[in-house]
Amino acid sequence: MPQFQRILLKISGEALAGANSFGLDADRVAALAHEVAEVARTGVQIGLVVGGGNFFRGVAAAARRMDRVTGDHIGMLATVINALAFQDAMEREGIPTRVMTAIQMHQVAEPYIRRRAIRHLEKGRVVIFGAGTSNPYFSTDTAATLRGLEIHADIIAKATSVDGVYDKDPKKFKDAVRYMEVGYTEVLSKSLGVMDASAVAMCRDNRMPIMVFDMNRPGNIMRMAMGETIGTVIRESQDQLTTI
Repeated sequence: MPQFQRILLKISGEALAGANSFGLDADRVAALAHEVAEVARTGVQIGLVVGGGNFFRGVAAAARRMDRVTGDHIGMLATVINALAFQDAMEREGIPTRVMTAIQMHQVAEPYIRRRAIRHLEKGRVVIFGAGTSNPYFSTDTAATLRGLEIHADIIAKATSVDGVYDKDPKKFKDAVRYMEVGYTEVLSKSLGVMDASAVAMCRDNRMPIMVFDMNRPGNIMRMAMGETIGTVIRESQDQLTTI
């Protein structure tokens, strides 16, 4: 039985590039869509936010010379490209899917309207939220948190390239220790870097749990939805950190 009724799943744009450094890997998009579809078939309502790094990385050098607001708008449009690609892959799986964007573009997607998004979820449609919050200076982590709170998700599930939250960068330090559970305050005070500080603070203020897990292990999206102990859960701390 699924542990959660409604999930906000955050996937990085880089995940859709697969082994490539730029753009979309059709096989990788299809594989991720298949995993999300399997969860949707169990009756779990899924909202999805996809980053735009796989496209924005290609213009990053130029963006350094751009106005910050212009660069952020480019990043928002990149998320829409990914959202449309993921929608196509989901519908090939037979799952009805809607893309809703914070920047209106009626020819390709619905405008984001909170009540309509919730209605889509209640009807069993996967909803992909594109274009971030429509505001510069906010990351897709913050957009995912905002949408998760707005749709009353049970949890924010962040799929990453590592298997949880560590006390230091596991790619640089072999003695890094992974937490099974950690509090919001510890994440912020220790600058653990799992999400933007603003996103973590929003979750803390609204008691929204976050699960950070490895998306590269097949089946982990389903395991997360079933409530299995994978990755790291960030929620209210009891003054102690549990590590493994």
